Amino acid sequence: MAFLHHQNQHASTGQRLTGFARYTEVLERNIRKYLFTNLMTILGFLPFAIGSVYAILSSSLLVMLFAGIIGGIFAGPALSCMHDAIFRGFRDAKLRCFRDYTHALRQNWRQAILPGILFCLLLGFDIFMAMLFWWSASFPGWGTIALYLFSILIVTMCFSTIWPQIVLFEQPFLRSAGNCLLFMLRYFPRVLGTALLQMLYWIALALFLPWSVVLLPLTGFWFILYTADFLLYDTLNNSFHIEEQIARAYPEQVPFYEDDEAWIRRKQQAENDDAGRTAR
Repeated sequence: MAFLHHQNQHASTGQRLTGFARYTEVLERNIRKYLFTNLMTILGFLPFAIGSVYAILSSSLLVMLFAGIIGGIFAGPALSCMHDAIFRGFRDAKLRCFRDYTHALRQNWRQAILPGILFCLLLGFDIFMAMLFWWSASFPGWGTIALYLFSILIVTMCFSTIWPQIVLFEQPFLRSAGNCLLFMLRYFPRVLGTALLQMLYWIALALFLPWSVVLLPLTGFWFILYTADFLLYDTLNNSFHIEEQIARAYPEQVPFYEDDEAWIRRKQQAENDDAGRTAR
């Protein structure tokens, strides 16, 4: 991650950057916040992870069911806080690490529990199916593998657009699900691409277990979710008018941009005003 340590030479143009320059700018400014929130997200997934390991060791689908329900109660709010931190960075909101996390947790934990349970139940089912393939005495067949991967892809596509709505809007879950389906149909290629990217990331981590566990505190959830949300953010903003609604509800969160010349003029004017007050 050497690109995190160079000075962004395009950050004083007075306008929001685009493309990879914007990707690195937001990342450089919020990397510590993302790492902190990532650690909290890992802690939130610990109950589900422990329950899943026990379900695999005991070969019990019933245990996996309880792991999904209990684990989802903790994982849902934790994952919503991760997305909240990412979207605050995209809006150029003020950087307040611990305060923003606690505020997001208080604001989102209720409406994040249900999608968290659904997400962990589906994830637990996929994990258990993968273990059944591993335990099977014969190869399950390419058709079965394709259907299995397709189900994971659909779940990933759905939750890629559900979680942003959970953290950005106060609305019933059914409405978020309906918006998710409409958004997927309208922007199918973009949602599909981000879902495939997330699948490849998590499959790569799963294939290299247990050695890949050491990467969780460094990249874990934040890196792939930041990348996927970055690819979807402009489309989400245009569809749901995210920044427009937040600007009306919280005008203090509207970012202020100025170029180098405007900054110098403002500083000089402030110095002249201070000098005038001192002379009087």
